Amino acid sequence: MKQFISFVIKEGKHILRDKRTMLILFGMPIAMMLILGFAITTDVKNVRTVVVTSQMDHLTQQAVERLSQSEYFTIVKAVATPQEAEHIIRNQKADMALVFAKDFASKKSGLQFIVDGSDPNMAQQWTAYAQSVITNMQGGVVNTKMLYNPQMKSAYNFVPAVMGMILMLICAMMTSISIVKEKERGTMEVLLVSPIRPLMVIIAKAVPYLILAFAILIVILLMARYVLGVPLSGSLFWILAVSTLYILLALSLGLLISNIAKSQLVALLASALLLLMPVVMLSGMMFPVESMPTVLQWLSAIIPPKYYIEAMRKLMIMGVGIGEVMKEVTVLIAMTVFFLTIALVKFKTRLE
Repeated sequence: MKQFISFVIKEGKHILRDKRTMLILFGMPIAMMLILGFAITTDVKNVRTVVVTSQMDHLTQQAVERLSQSEYFTIVKAVATPQEAEHIIRNQKADMALVFAKDFASKKSGLQFIVDGSDPNMAQQWTAYAQSVITNMQGGVVNTKMLYNPQMKSAYNFVPAVMGMILMLICAMMTSISIVKEKERGTMEVLLVSPIRPLMVIIAKAVPYLILAFAILIVILLMARYVLGVPLSGSLFWILAVSTLYILLALSLGLLISNIAKSQLVALLASALLLLMPVVMLSGMMFPVESMPTVLQWLSAIIPPKYYIEAMRKLMIMGVGIGEVMKEVTVLIAMTVFFLTIALVKFKTRLE
């Protein structure tokens, strides 16, 4: 056991001495959190809006004032006909127009939206926001209550997704590259004939990345809470426990890749291509899985980050208990056992 601990300490010191590795391990998560948290956002703000009304009755005036006072919309002009509003939108001087009917005040209905649909997702959000602002007027017929994310910040959606992507890439990529580097240098054979058992050598090389991944997780959670303002509504213990399980899963994938790859470049490409693209496209990080074609929904079912992201959104944002995420946890446990078993079996086979 002392030899194992000594080997872990040696590997840890080797990682800490490598400034480039440390920059990747801690620089990339911080940069991605800041970029996705502030620069890349789907929040609706300052939508240039044209108001179309033939007469400005009290209810119409109230609706226009509510729109102008909100942070979502900026009233750029008021015109008399929908054709004028459409012309302004086509000239890229406005994003959306609201057309109020003559009898809007009496019927409390008769509202048309003319929206720039070049970006369908944003167009739908603009319309939904405008409907929410107008129908929530005093005396309105609709009252919308937004649970869990009343300010509708995109960071609430991105932070759990970024956690899933970063932990998967760093753990799997760095572990696989570390082991393959030993094979390239010819030092793996020296390690395998050392007094410590071969399997313990591989595990010892993965342990420092487990500890570093846990440190990175703490940094991400601190940034999410105190920089991006994302709440940690659920139990911090279960958030850390599920994240630890996910880190073990990522390390298992790294071990499996290291058994297949023969060079650091192959290991890097395998980690990036096999993990990065599926994580971004099919895990629900950027696009809802429910909106995907059926075939892609089936394919997303084998993407591990999908279940971690779903669990983190429930634990962090919704504040549910561990019982509400047992489905996701069970899948992550099964995947961890599966990938770790295959990695260790292939490693034993290679030794024989």
